[in-house]
Amino acid sequence: MSDKEDLSLNAVRAFVQIAREHSVTRAAESLGITQSSASRHLAVLEEYLGAKLVERRGRITQLTDFGRLFADAVSEPLETILFTANRMRRGDRKEANRLIVRTSLSTFSYTLLIPNIQNFSKEMGGVTVDIVSSLSAPAATDNFDVLLTRDLALTQASDRWDIYDEQLVCVGTPKFVARRSLASLRTTPLITVTSRPDIIPIWTRALGLKTTDILSGARYDHHYLALPAVATGQSLLVTPQILVADLIAQGLLEILPGSRVNSGKQYHAYALDRSHNPDLARAFCRWITRLCRKAGAMDGTNGNAE
Repeated sequence: MSDKEDLSLNAVRAFVQIAREHSVTRAAESLGITQSSASRHLAVLEEYLGAKLVERRGRITQLTDFGRLFADAVSEPLETILFTANRMRRGDRKEANRLIVRTSLSTFSYTLLIPNIQNFSKEMGGVTVDIVSSLSAPAATDNFDVLLTRDLALTQASDRWDIYDEQLVCVGTPKFVARRSLASLRTTPLITVTSRPDIIPIWTRALGLKTTDILSGARYDHHYLALPAVATGQSLLVTPQILVADLIAQGLLEILPGSRVNSGKQYHAYALDRSHNPDLARAFCRWITRLCRKAGAMDGTNGNAE
């Protein structure tokens, strides 16, 4: 094998199996190939690396020191590659009861979607829902059935549901909010969420406030990190109401009077036409729209397919 030839993944896979089984024969049986094929893969890999990987002692195949180092280095990455490739095989996605939901709304998924996903599963006869979080713009080659997003553009053919008109509220623990008003923001720390730098400017502008009217508190990357902080009762947080609806219903958080504003942002659910389960994808979009309404997050607006 010349230096310009690519490394054979089949050869690496065969070697890893030989290292596990300590036998070329058993490795071949596990892989469903002939013993001569397994031996050939091993020889190809040894020629590529320029070093012996195994030593045969009777019926036992033992790794050389170099072979042991190589096996330790490649075994786990190889398993990751094989598992990922298998899970993402489009031709193998024939499961009628599995749906892949991609979302750029991590805290929305954490606080509302995931705690309620079993209800959708039961409604649909035990469907399995895989949830994948990504802030990247989706590509045509990405493997998913539904997209939940606020700010990502989707150019692929799909049906769209408007599931939430974002309402911003300032919240704190009931004891912390008691007897406080918007005027208290000058002396009360206000948490900043760096992944949504637009929230504070939108909120203050809508209420006619200036940056000098608020006291900046701690900074957190995401709302799901800020929620435990505001629950300690030492600060306030401006957040989409949908993210704290359940905590408000439980009496753990309370809205500061006069702090609700419409951000002008809208959350969408897209059911892709190229989905392997288009009917199930549309059913999910209808379900998530109902869930938002039930949470009181729509504030009188409706989700509509367009």
